[in-house]
Amino acid sequence: MLSTMQDVPLTVTRLLRHGSTIHGTSQVTTWTGEGEPQRRSYAEIGSRAAQLAHALRDDLGVDGDQRVATLMWNNAEHVEAYFAIPAMGAVLHTLNLRLPPEQLAWVVNHAADRVVLVNGSLLPLLAPLLPHLAPVEHVIVSGPGDRSLLAGAGASVQVHEYEELLAGKPESYDWPELDERQAAAMCYTSGTTGDPKGVVYSHRSIYLHAMQVNMAQSMGLTDHDTSLVVVPQFHVNAWGLPHAVFMTGVNMLMPDRFLQPAPLAEMIESERPSHAAAVPTIWQGLLAELTAKPRDISSMKQVTIGGSACPPALMEAYDKLGVQVCHAWGMTETSPLGTIARVPAGVGADEEMGYRLTQGRFPAGVEARLVGPGGEHLPWDGESAGELEVRGPWIAGAYYGGAAGEDFRPADKFSEDGWLKTGDVGVITANGYLTLTDRAKDVIKSGGEWISSVSLENELMAHPEVAEAAVVAVPDDKWGERPLATVVLKEGASADYDALRSFLAERVAKWQLPERWAIIPAVPKTSVGKFDKKVIRRQYADGELDVTNLSDQG
Repeated sequence: MLSTMQDVPLTVTRLLRHGSTIHGTSQVTTWTGEGEPQRRSYAEIGSRAAQLAHALRDDLGVDGDQRVATLMWNNAEHVEAYFAIPAMGAVLHTLNLRLPPEQLAWVVNHAADRVVLVNGSLLPLLAPLLPHLAPVEHVIVSGPGDRSLLAGAGASVQVHEYEELLAGKPESYDWPELDERQAAAMCYTSGTTGDPKGVVYSHRSIYLHAMQVNMAQSMGLTDHDTSLVVVPQFHVNAWGLPHAVFMTGVNMLMPDRFLQPAPLAEMIESERPSHAAAVPTIWQGLLAELTAKPRDISSMKQVTIGGSACPPALMEAYDKLGVQVCHAWGMTETSPLGTIARVPAGVGADEEMGYRLTQGRFPAGVEARLVGPGGEHLPWDGESAGELEVRGPWIAGAYYGGAAGEDFRPADKFSEDGWLKTGDVGVITANGYLTLTDRAKDVIKSGGEWISSVSLENELMAHPEVAEAAVVAVPDDKWGERPLATVVLKEGASADYDALRSFLAERVAKWQLPERWAIIPAVPKTSVGKFDKKVIRRQYADGELDVTNLSDQG
Protein backbone atom coordinates (compact mmCIF):
# COMPACT_ATOMS: atom_id res chain seq x y z
CA MET A 1 0.00 0.00 0.00
CA LEU A 2 1.35 3.44 -0.96
CA SER A 3 0.55 6.74 0.69
CA THR A 4 -1.80 9.37 -0.71
CA MET A 5 0.76 12.15 -0.17
CA GLN A 6 2.03 14.38 -2.97
CA ASP A 7 5.55 13.61 -4.16
CA VAL A 8 7.18 17.06 -4.18
CA PRO A 9 10.98 17.06 -4.58
CA LEU A 10 13.06 18.58 -1.79
CA THR A 11 15.33 20.99 -3.65
CA VAL A 12 17.45 24.07 -3.14
CA THR A 13 15.02 25.77 -5.53
CA ARG A 14 12.25 25.45 -2.95
CA LEU A 15 14.46 27.09 -0.33
CA LEU A 16 15.25 29.96 -2.72
CA ARG A 17 11.59 30.57 -3.59
CA HIS A 18 10.49 30.40 0.03
CA GLY A 19 13.20 32.65 1.41
CA SER A 20 12.92 35.30 -1.29
CA THR A 21 9.12 35.58 -0.93
CA ILE A 22 7.93 34.59 2.55
CA HIS A 23 11.07 36.07 4.14
CA GLY A 24 11.77 38.63 1.43
CA THR A 25 12.48 41.45 3.90
CA SER A 26 15.19 39.52 5.79
CA GLN A 27 18.68 40.75 4.96
CA VAL A 28 22.17 39.68 4.02
CA THR A 29 24.52 42.33 5.40
CA THR A 30 28.09 42.26 4.07
CA TRP A 31 30.83 44.03 6.01
CA THR A 32 32.88 46.38 3.83
CA GLY A 33 35.57 47.44 6.27
CA GLU A 34 34.77 51.11 5.99
CA GLY A 35 31.60 53.10 5.65
CA GLU A 36 28.14 51.58 5.57
CA PRO A 37 27.90 47.79 5.14
CA GLN A 38 26.24 46.47 1.99
CA ARG A 39 22.63 45.44 2.70
CA ARG A 40 20.61 43.23 0.41
CA SER A 41 17.16 41.76 1.13
CA TYR A 42 16.32 38.12 0.53
CA ALA A 43 13.92 39.31 -2.18
CA GLU A 44 16.85 41.07 -3.90
CA ILE A 45 19.01 37.95 -3.45
CA GLY A 46 16.27 35.98 -5.25
CA SER A 47 16.06 38.45 -8.13
CA ARG A 48 19.83 38.58 -8.54
CA ALA A 49 20.09 34.77 -8.35
CA ALA A 50 17.69 34.65 -11.31
CA GLN A 51 19.84 37.16 -13.20
CA LEU A 52 22.97 35.12 -12.45
CA ALA A 53 21.25 31.96 -13.73
CA HIS A 54 20.35 33.75 -16.98
CA ALA A 55 23.93 34.96 -17.37
CA LEU A 56 25.38 31.50 -16.77
CA ARG A 57 22.98 29.86 -19.23
CA ASP A 58 22.64 32.49 -21.96
CA ASP A 59 26.10 34.10 -21.94
CA LEU A 60 28.36 31.29 -20.67
CA GLY A 61 26.48 28.24 -21.93
CA VAL A 62 25.96 26.44 -18.61
CA ASP A 63 22.97 24.28 -19.53
CA GLY A 64 23.36 21.06 -17.54
CA ASP A 65 25.12 19.73 -14.47
CA GLN A 66 28.41 21.46 -15.22
CA ARG A 67 30.43 22.52 -12.20
CA VAL A 68 30.55 26.22 -11.39
CA ALA A 69 33.21 27.03 -8.81
CA THR A 70 33.34 29.88 -6.33
CA LEU A 71 36.59 31.28 -4.90
CA MET A 72 34.97 33.81 -2.60
CA TRP A 73 34.65 35.21 0.89
CA ASN A 74 31.36 35.17 2.78
CA ASN A 75 29.27 37.87 1.11
CA ALA A 76 25.94 38.51 -0.62
CA GLU A 77 27.24 37.63 -4.09
CA HIS A 78 28.39 34.27 -2.78
CA VAL A 79 24.90 33.66 -1.36
CA GLU A 80 23.42 34.46 -4.79
CA ALA A 81 25.68 31.82 -6.33
CA TYR A 82 24.73 29.35 -3.56
CA PHE A 83 21.15 29.37 -4.83
CA ALA A 84 21.37 30.22 -8.53
CA ILE A 85 23.81 27.48 -9.50
CA PRO A 86 22.03 24.44 -7.95
CA ALA A 87 18.54 25.77 -8.71
CA MET A 88 19.32 25.98 -12.45
CA GLY A 89 20.53 22.37 -12.41
CA ALA A 90 24.29 23.00 -12.30
CA VAL A 91 26.60 22.02 -9.43
CA LEU A 92 28.10 24.56 -7.02
CA HIS A 93 31.73 23.81 -6.14
CA THR A 94 33.04 26.00 -3.31
CA LEU A 95 36.84 26.27 -3.44
CA ASN A 96 38.82 26.35 -0.22
CA LEU A 97 40.96 29.45 -0.64
CA ARG A 98 43.31 28.26 2.12
CA LEU A 99 44.37 25.08 0.37
CA PRO A 100 47.97 24.97 -0.90
CA PRO A 101 48.03 26.16 -4.54
CA GLU A 102 48.85 22.71 -5.93
CA GLN A 103 45.88 21.17 -4.07
CA LEU A 104 43.59 23.97 -5.21
CA ALA A 105 44.56 23.33 -8.82
CA TRP A 106 44.08 19.60 -8.29
CA VAL A 107 40.49 19.94 -7.05
CA VAL A 108 39.50 22.33 -9.87
CA ASN A 109 40.80 19.86 -12.44
CA HIS A 110 39.36 16.84 -10.66
CA ALA A 111 35.90 18.43 -10.42
CA ALA A 112 36.16 19.70 -14.03
CA ASP A 113 35.07 23.21 -13.07
CA ARG A 114 34.02 25.06 -16.20
CA VAL A 115 33.38 28.48 -14.61
CA VAL A 116 35.08 30.16 -11.65
CA LEU A 117 33.38 33.01 -9.81
CA VAL A 118 36.03 34.92 -7.85
CA ASN A 119 36.25 37.94 -5.57
CA GLY A 120 38.62 40.56 -6.97
CA SER A 121 40.67 40.54 -3.77
CA LEU A 122 41.49 36.86 -4.43
CA LEU A 123 42.83 37.35 -7.96
CA PRO A 124 46.44 37.13 -6.71
CA LEU A 125 45.60 33.57 -5.65
CA LEU A 126 43.71 32.54 -8.79
CA ALA A 127 45.74 34.22 -11.54
CA PRO A 128 48.95 32.14 -11.21
CA LEU A 129 46.87 28.94 -11.19
CA LEU A 130 44.85 29.62 -14.35
CA PRO A 131 47.41 28.19 -16.81
CA HIS A 132 47.13 24.92 -14.88
CA LEU A 133 43.31 24.80 -14.77
CA ALA A 134 42.51 22.96 -17.98
CA PRO A 135 38.69 22.75 -17.68
CA VAL A 136 38.16 26.44 -16.85
CA GLU A 137 36.65 28.44 -19.72
CA HIS A 138 35.22 31.46 -17.90
CA VAL A 139 36.25 33.59 -14.92
CA ILE A 140 33.69 35.97 -13.39
CA VAL A 141 35.15 38.69 -11.16
CA SER A 142 33.13 40.34 -8.38
CA GLY A 143 34.21 43.35 -6.36
CA PRO A 144 37.41 45.42 -6.25
CA GLY A 145 40.71 43.87 -7.29
CA ASP A 146 43.52 44.13 -9.83
CA ARG A 147 42.10 42.74 -13.07
CA SER A 148 45.46 43.18 -14.81
CA LEU A 149 46.61 40.04 -13.00
CA LEU A 150 44.41 38.09 -15.42
CA ALA A 151 46.11 39.52 -18.50
CA GLY A 152 48.02 36.30 -19.03
CA ALA A 153 45.03 34.05 -18.56
CA GLY A 154 45.22 32.90 -22.17
CA ALA A 155 42.83 32.88 -25.10
CA SER A 156 40.98 29.82 -23.77
CA VAL A 157 39.71 31.71 -20.70
CA GLN A 158 37.19 34.53 -21.00
CA VAL A 159 37.03 37.10 -18.17
CA HIS A 160 33.70 38.70 -17.20
CA GLU A 161 32.51 41.30 -14.70
CA TYR A 162 29.86 40.00 -12.31
CA GLU A 163 27.69 43.11 -12.27
CA GLU A 164 27.94 43.57 -16.03
CA LEU A 165 26.77 39.99 -16.59
CA LEU A 166 23.74 40.53 -14.36
CA ALA A 167 22.82 43.97 -15.76
CA GLY A 168 19.61 43.93 -17.77
CA LYS A 169 18.89 40.24 -17.20
CA PRO A 170 15.33 39.23 -16.19
CA GLU A 171 14.72 39.13 -12.46
CA SER A 172 12.81 35.87 -12.68
CA TYR A 173 13.88 32.48 -14.00
CA ASP A 174 11.99 29.41 -15.14
CA TRP A 175 13.70 27.14 -12.62
CA PRO A 176 13.64 23.52 -13.84
CA GLU A 177 11.94 20.75 -11.87
CA LEU A 178 14.88 18.75 -10.58
CA ASP A 179 15.31 15.27 -9.15
CA GLU A 180 15.94 15.79 -5.42
CA ARG A 181 18.75 13.20 -5.57
CA GLN A 182 20.58 15.22 -8.22
CA ALA A 183 23.91 16.80 -7.27
CA ALA A 184 23.53 20.34 -5.96
CA ALA A 185 26.92 21.21 -4.45
CA MET A 186 30.30 19.73 -3.73
CA CYS A 187 33.14 20.30 -1.29
CA TYR A 188 36.53 18.66 -1.03
CA THR A 189 38.11 17.51 2.20
CA SER A 190 41.17 19.47 3.25
CA GLY A 191 43.52 16.70 2.15
CA THR A 192 45.56 16.34 5.36
CA THR A 193 46.52 12.86 4.11
CA GLY A 194 46.74 12.26 0.36
CA ASP A 195 44.76 14.16 -2.24
CA PRO A 196 41.55 15.95 -1.17
CA LYS A 197 38.41 13.87 -1.62
CA GLY A 198 35.22 15.21 -3.20
CA VAL A 199 31.90 15.01 -1.37
CA VAL A 200 28.80 15.69 -3.50
CA TYR A 201 25.64 16.86 -1.73
CA SER A 202 22.19 16.24 -3.20
CA HIS A 203 19.29 18.70 -3.18
CA ARG A 204 17.53 16.32 -0.81
CA SER A 205 20.44 16.08 1.64
CA ILE A 206 20.82 19.88 1.73
CA TYR A 207 17.08 20.39 2.34
CA LEU A 208 16.89 17.81 5.12
CA HIS A 209 20.09 19.12 6.70
CA ALA A 210 18.67 22.67 6.66
CA MET A 211 15.61 21.41 8.54
CA GLN A 212 17.86 19.86 11.20
CA VAL A 213 19.92 23.05 11.59
CA ASN A 214 16.68 24.90 12.32
CA MET A 215 15.46 22.49 14.98
CA ALA A 216 15.00 24.05 18.43
CA GLN A 217 17.48 21.54 19.86
CA SER A 218 19.95 22.41 17.13
CA MET A 219 20.76 26.07 16.37
CA GLY A 220 17.11 26.98 16.91
CA LEU A 221 17.20 30.35 15.13
CA THR A 222 14.18 32.38 13.95
CA ASP A 223 13.55 35.52 11.91
CA HIS A 224 14.10 37.51 15.11
CA ASP A 225 17.80 36.51 14.93
CA THR A 226 20.82 37.71 13.04
CA SER A 227 23.61 35.17 12.56
CA LEU A 228 27.23 36.25 12.10
CA VAL A 229 28.42 33.59 9.65
CA VAL A 230 32.17 33.49 10.24
CA VAL A 231 32.54 29.84 9.22
CA PRO A 232 33.58 30.09 5.55
CA GLN A 233 31.08 29.30 2.82
CA PHE A 234 33.73 26.97 1.39
CA HIS A 235 33.80 24.99 4.66
CA VAL A 236 30.97 22.42 4.34
CA ASN A 237 28.50 24.99 2.98
CA ALA A 238 29.07 27.30 5.97
CA TRP A 239 27.70 24.48 8.15
CA GLY A 240 24.44 24.67 6.19
CA LEU A 241 23.54 28.13 7.48
CA PRO A 242 22.86 29.89 4.12
CA HIS A 243 20.33 27.19 3.23
CA ALA A 244 18.81 27.01 6.72
CA VAL A 245 18.24 30.76 7.05
CA PHE A 246 16.31 30.95 3.78
CA MET A 247 13.98 28.42 5.33
CA THR A 248 13.33 30.49 8.46
CA GLY A 249 14.19 34.12 7.60
CA VAL A 250 17.18 34.49 9.91
CA ASN A 251 19.23 37.55 8.91
CA MET A 252 22.85 36.94 7.91
CA LEU A 253 25.84 39.12 8.75
CA MET A 254 28.69 38.23 6.40
CA PRO A 255 32.25 39.30 7.29
CA ASP A 256 33.70 39.11 3.74
CA ARG A 257 37.51 39.16 4.11
CA PHE A 258 37.46 40.91 7.50
CA LEU A 259 38.06 37.88 9.71
CA GLN A 260 40.53 39.36 12.17
CA PRO A 261 39.49 39.80 15.83
CA ALA A 262 39.25 43.62 15.73
CA PRO A 263 36.80 43.90 12.79
CA LEU A 264 34.76 40.97 14.12
CA ALA A 265 34.40 42.78 17.46
CA GLU A 266 33.40 45.93 15.59
CA MET A 267 30.79 44.01 13.56
CA ILE A 268 29.22 42.57 16.69
CA GLU A 269 29.06 45.93 18.43
CA SER A 270 27.71 47.71 15.33
CA GLU A 271 25.32 45.18 13.76
CA ARG A 272 24.14 43.45 16.97
CA PRO A 273 23.99 39.78 15.86
CA SER A 274 22.40 37.33 18.29
CA HIS A 275 24.22 34.23 17.04
CA ALA A 276 27.54 33.35 15.42
CA ALA A 277 29.28 30.24 14.11
CA ALA A 278 33.01 29.55 13.74
CA VAL A 279 35.86 27.27 14.80
CA PRO A 280 37.49 27.67 18.26
CA THR A 281 40.54 29.58 16.98
CA ILE A 282 38.28 32.45 15.86
CA TRP A 283 36.73 32.71 19.33
CA GLN A 284 40.10 32.52 21.05
CA GLY A 285 41.30 35.46 18.98
CA LEU A 286 38.12 37.43 19.62
CA LEU A 287 38.36 36.78 23.36
CA ALA A 288 41.90 38.17 23.42
CA GLU A 289 40.69 41.25 21.50
CA LEU A 290 37.77 41.81 23.89
CA THR A 291 40.07 41.40 26.89
CA ALA A 292 42.48 44.01 25.52
CA LYS A 293 39.75 46.35 24.23
CA PRO A 294 36.27 45.68 25.68
CA ARG A 295 33.29 46.14 23.32
CA ASP A 296 29.54 45.88 23.75
CA ILE A 297 28.70 42.34 22.62
CA SER A 298 25.55 42.07 24.74
CA SER A 299 23.43 41.21 21.67
CA MET A 300 25.24 37.88 21.32
CA LYS A 301 23.29 35.16 23.06
CA GLN A 302 24.81 32.01 21.60
CA VAL A 303 27.78 30.81 19.60
CA THR A 304 28.02 27.53 17.71
CA ILE A 305 31.53 26.09 17.84
CA GLY A 306 32.65 23.17 15.70
CA GLY A 307 35.57 22.00 13.61
CA SER A 308 37.55 20.93 16.67
CA ALA A 309 36.96 20.56 20.40
CA CYS A 310 36.26 23.74 22.34
CA PRO A 311 38.58 24.11 25.35
CA PRO A 312 36.54 24.28 28.59
CA ALA A 313 38.38 27.45 29.61
CA LEU A 314 37.18 29.17 26.43
CA MET A 315 33.59 28.11 27.06
CA GLU A 316 33.74 29.39 30.64
CA ALA A 317 35.27 32.72 29.52
CA TYR A 318 32.36 33.37 27.15
CA ASP A 319 29.87 32.35 29.84
CA LYS A 320 31.21 35.26 31.89
CA LEU A 321 30.53 37.56 28.93
CA GLY A 322 26.94 36.34 28.72
CA VAL A 323 27.49 34.31 25.53
CA GLN A 324 26.57 30.64 25.67
CA VAL A 325 28.82 28.40 23.61
CA CYS A 326 27.11 25.39 22.04
CA HIS A 327 29.41 22.57 20.97
CA ALA A 328 28.77 20.76 17.69
CA TRP A 329 30.52 17.98 15.80
CA GLY A 330 30.60 17.19 12.12
CA MET A 331 32.80 16.87 9.06
CA THR A 332 32.70 17.48 5.30
CA GLU A 333 31.23 14.02 4.82
CA THR A 334 28.34 14.71 7.26
CA SER A 335 27.09 17.97 5.66
CA PRO A 336 28.33 18.70 8.52
CA LEU A 337 25.84 18.48 11.39
CA GLY A 338 26.43 15.23 13.27
CA THR A 339 25.76 16.19 16.90
CA ILE A 340 25.01 19.31 18.90
CA ALA A 341 25.35 19.74 22.66
CA ARG A 342 22.03 20.96 23.98
CA VAL A 343 21.51 20.13 27.66
CA PRO A 344 18.68 17.60 28.19
CA ALA A 345 15.62 18.28 30.32
CA GLY A 346 15.75 17.62 34.04
CA VAL A 347 19.44 18.39 34.47
CA GLY A 348 20.52 20.52 37.41
CA ALA A 349 22.76 23.56 37.03
CA ASP A 350 25.72 21.69 38.50
CA GLU A 351 25.45 19.03 35.75
CA GLU A 352 24.96 21.31 32.75
CA MET A 353 28.64 21.91 31.98
CA GLY A 354 29.29 18.19 31.76
CA TYR A 355 26.79 17.93 28.91
CA ARG A 356 27.94 21.13 27.20
CA LEU A 357 31.51 19.86 27.06
CA THR A 358 30.48 16.76 25.10
CA GLN A 359 30.27 16.92 21.32
CA GLY A 360 26.51 16.61 21.79
CA ARG A 361 23.58 14.35 21.06
CA PHE A 362 22.76 12.69 17.75
CA PRO A 363 19.67 14.01 15.93
CA ALA A 364 17.10 11.66 14.43
CA GLY A 365 18.73 11.90 11.00
CA VAL A 366 22.09 10.50 12.15
CA GLU A 367 22.58 6.90 13.24
CA ALA A 368 25.79 6.09 15.10
CA ARG A 369 27.78 3.14 16.32
CA LEU A 370 31.15 2.57 17.99
CA VAL A 371 33.51 -0.03 16.56
CA GLY A 372 36.38 -1.57 18.51
CA PRO A 373 39.82 -2.46 17.12
CA GLY A 374 38.63 -5.99 16.32
CA GLY A 375 35.55 -4.78 14.45
CA GLU A 376 33.22 -5.47 17.38
CA HIS A 377 30.32 -3.10 18.06
CA LEU A 378 30.68 -1.47 21.48
CA PRO A 379 27.95 -0.52 23.97
CA TRP A 380 26.73 3.00 24.60
CA ASP A 381 27.80 3.06 28.24
CA GLY A 382 29.85 6.26 28.36
CA GLU A 383 33.02 4.22 28.93
CA SER A 384 33.66 1.90 25.96
CA ALA A 385 35.82 3.80 23.47
CA GLY A 386 35.85 2.98 19.79
CA GLU A 387 35.88 4.54 16.33
CA LEU A 388 32.67 6.40 15.52
CA GLU A 389 30.78 5.30 12.42
CA VAL A 390 27.64 7.09 11.17
CA ARG A 391 25.00 6.88 8.47
CA GLY A 392 21.99 8.97 7.49
CA PRO A 393 20.31 11.01 4.73
CA TRP A 394 22.93 13.76 4.82
CA ILE A 395 25.95 11.46 5.32
CA ALA A 396 28.26 10.66 2.40
CA GLY A 397 28.19 7.09 1.10
CA ALA A 398 31.14 7.52 -1.29
CA TYR A 399 33.62 10.05 -2.68
CA TYR A 400 33.39 11.67 -6.11
CA GLY A 401 35.31 9.73 -8.74
CA GLY A 402 35.99 12.64 -11.09
CA ALA A 403 37.84 11.82 -14.27
CA ALA A 404 38.50 8.32 -12.91
CA GLY A 405 34.85 7.46 -13.49
CA GLU A 406 32.77 5.83 -10.79
CA ASP A 407 32.55 7.10 -7.22
CA PHE A 408 34.86 5.28 -4.85
CA ARG A 409 34.56 3.92 -1.31
CA PRO A 410 37.99 3.34 0.23
CA ALA A 411 37.94 0.63 2.91
CA ASP A 412 39.51 2.94 5.49
CA LYS A 413 36.62 5.40 5.05
CA PHE A 414 33.55 3.20 4.55
CA SER A 415 32.54 -0.08 6.16
CA GLU A 416 31.44 -3.06 4.09
CA ASP A 417 27.82 -2.33 5.00
CA GLY A 418 28.06 1.33 3.96
CA TRP A 419 28.66 3.27 7.18
CA LEU A 420 31.05 6.24 7.17
CA LYS A 421 34.17 5.67 9.26
CA THR A 422 34.74 9.10 10.81
CA GLY A 423 38.27 8.49 12.11
CA ASP A 424 37.17 9.89 15.48
CA VAL A 425 37.55 7.86 18.67
CA GLY A 426 35.05 8.42 21.45
CA VAL A 427 32.38 7.17 23.82
CA ILE A 428 28.59 7.50 23.72
CA THR A 429 26.27 7.59 26.71
CA ALA A 430 23.06 5.58 26.91
CA ASN A 431 21.04 8.71 26.01
CA GLY A 432 23.11 9.41 22.89
CA TYR A 433 25.70 12.03 23.96
CA LEU A 434 29.01 11.73 22.14
CA THR A 435 32.37 12.59 23.73
CA LEU A 436 35.32 12.40 21.36
CA THR A 437 38.58 11.49 23.01
CA ASP A 438 40.80 11.78 19.94
CA ARG A 439 41.27 11.25 16.26
CA ALA A 440 42.14 7.61 15.59
CA LYS A 441 45.41 8.76 14.05
CA ASP A 442 46.22 11.09 16.98
CA VAL A 443 45.49 8.88 19.99
CA ILE A 444 48.68 8.11 21.94
CA LYS A 445 49.25 4.36 22.42
CA SER A 446 51.52 4.16 25.45
CA GLY A 447 52.41 0.81 27.02
CA GLY A 448 49.19 -0.81 25.90
CA GLU A 449 47.02 2.08 27.15
CA TRP A 450 45.45 4.96 25.22
CA ILE A 451 46.10 8.59 26.14
CA SER A 452 43.77 11.23 24.73
CA SER A 453 45.75 14.09 23.20
CA VAL A 454 42.59 16.23 23.19
CA SER A 455 42.12 15.77 26.95
CA LEU A 456 45.71 16.83 27.66
CA GLU A 457 45.33 19.85 25.36
CA ASN A 458 42.12 21.02 27.02
CA GLU A 459 43.65 20.76 30.49
CA LEU A 460 46.77 22.65 29.40
CA MET A 461 44.71 25.40 27.80
CA ALA A 462 43.01 25.95 31.16
CA HIS A 463 46.36 27.24 32.49
CA PRO A 464 46.20 31.05 32.76
CA GLU A 465 49.52 31.49 30.94
CA VAL A 466 48.72 29.19 27.99
CA ALA A 467 47.14 30.49 24.77
CA GLU A 468 47.16 27.21 22.82
CA ALA A 469 48.50 23.69 23.26
CA ALA A 470 48.83 20.73 20.93
CA VAL A 471 49.85 17.25 22.05
CA VAL A 472 51.14 14.54 19.69
CA ALA A 473 52.47 11.01 20.02
CA VAL A 474 56.22 10.55 19.54
CA PRO A 475 58.22 7.30 19.53
CA ASP A 476 59.51 6.03 22.87
CA ASP A 477 61.89 3.08 23.34
CA LYS A 478 60.24 1.87 26.53
CA TRP A 479 56.54 2.60 26.04
CA GLY A 480 56.16 2.62 22.25
CA GLU A 481 54.69 6.13 22.24
CA ARG A 482 54.64 9.02 24.69
CA PRO A 483 53.01 12.47 24.52
CA LEU A 484 54.92 15.54 23.37
CA ALA A 485 53.29 18.76 24.61
CA THR A 486 53.82 21.84 22.44
CA VAL A 487 52.65 25.04 24.08
CA VAL A 488 51.97 28.59 22.90
CA LEU A 489 52.27 31.02 25.81
CA LYS A 490 50.22 34.17 26.10
CA GLU A 491 52.02 37.42 25.39
CA GLY A 492 54.36 38.27 28.26
CA ALA A 493 53.88 34.89 29.97
CA SER A 494 56.82 32.89 31.31
CA ALA A 495 55.48 29.59 32.67
CA ASP A 496 58.17 26.89 32.81
CA TYR A 497 57.78 23.22 31.99
CA ASP A 498 57.89 22.03 35.60
CA ALA A 499 55.08 24.42 36.49
CA LEU A 500 53.00 23.30 33.50
CA ARG A 501 53.56 19.64 34.33
CA SER A 502 52.61 20.24 37.97
CA PHE A 503 49.45 22.02 36.83
CA LEU A 504 48.61 19.06 34.61
CA ALA A 505 49.38 16.56 37.38
CA GLU A 506 46.39 17.85 39.35
CA ARG A 507 44.07 17.02 36.46
CA VAL A 508 45.19 13.78 34.77
CA ALA A 509 46.65 10.44 35.80
CA LYS A 510 50.37 10.55 36.56
CA TRP A 511 51.26 8.02 33.85
CA GLN A 512 49.72 10.30 31.22
CA LEU A 513 51.95 13.29 32.04
CA PRO A 514 54.20 14.31 29.12
CA GLU A 515 57.96 14.14 29.66
CA ARG A 516 58.72 16.02 26.42
CA TRP A 517 57.86 19.71 26.11
CA ALA A 518 58.41 22.51 23.61
CA ILE A 519 57.40 26.17 23.46
CA ILE A 520 56.29 27.12 19.94
CA PRO A 521 55.21 30.51 18.49
CA ALA A 522 51.91 29.13 17.09
CA VAL A 523 50.17 25.81 16.59
CA PRO A 524 50.16 24.90 12.88
CA LYS A 525 46.64 24.97 11.44
CA THR A 526 44.94 23.24 8.54
CA SER A 527 43.06 25.19 5.87
CA VAL A 528 39.89 25.07 7.99
CA GLY A 529 41.53 26.12 11.27
CA LYS A 530 42.10 22.72 12.90
CA PHE A 531 45.37 21.84 14.62
CA ASP A 532 47.67 20.29 11.99
CA LYS A 533 49.43 17.71 14.12
CA LYS A 534 51.21 16.02 11.24
CA VAL A 535 53.33 19.18 10.92
CA ILE A 536 54.34 18.96 14.59
CA ARG A 537 55.18 15.27 14.23
CA ARG A 538 57.33 16.04 11.21
CA GLN A 539 59.07 18.93 12.98
CA TYR A 540 59.87 16.65 15.90
CA ALA A 541 61.17 13.88 13.62
CA ASP A 542 63.36 16.38 11.73
CA GLY A 543 64.75 17.87 14.94
CA GLU A 544 63.24 21.30 14.26
CA LEU A 545 61.70 21.68 17.73
CA ASP A 546 63.61 22.76 20.82
CA VAL A 547 62.39 19.89 23.02
CA THR A 548 63.10 19.57 26.74
CA ASN A 549 62.83 16.05 28.18
CA LEU A 550 62.08 16.40 31.89
CA SER A 551 62.93 12.74 32.52
CA ASP A 552 66.51 13.53 31.46
CA GLN A 553 66.71 16.07 34.27
CA GLY A 554 66.29 13.48 36.98
